[in-house]
Amino acid sequence: MSTLVQEHLRLPPCRRGLTPVTDRVAEIVSESGVSAGLAHIFVHHTSCSLVIQENADPSVRRDLEAFFSRLVPDGDRLFTHTAEGPDDMPAHVKAALTAVSLTIPVQDGRLDLGTWQGLYLWEHRDRGGPRRLTVTVQGLSSGS
Repeated sequence: MSTLVQEHLRLPPCRRGLTPVTDRVAEIVSESGVSAGLAHIFVHHTSCSLVIQENADPSVRRDLEAFFSRLVPDGDRLFTHTAEGPDDMPAHVKAALTAVSLTIPVQDGRLDLGTWQGLYLWEHRDRGGPRRLTVTVQGLSSGS
């Protein structure tokens, strides 16, 4: 039997950087009853993004943040869109360079991630607001 489950995750404001969301998404997948299919995650904002990244060594996340801060620095005089401060437009550029949605296979009722992979919300603002993600799980249910 084919199953479709869709849930929203609401995340409190978090500081700039990568915030793990793997466990929360994995819980939705597990509770969906889908044994084989796809999990799609979408973030409803333009100044943060979603990434699959190394989940064992936190220095990887720090290095990614340092690289992106150098690539697109806050307060760059190139930008005219500064309505919400010097990190406003750089956050939009960083989100455009990454992804606002991800699709991950579901196998045996679990996210089929690699050994060292984790899902992260990447907040590109110093003080981002609350964030909303939609998780859609679709596939064959356990009873099929």
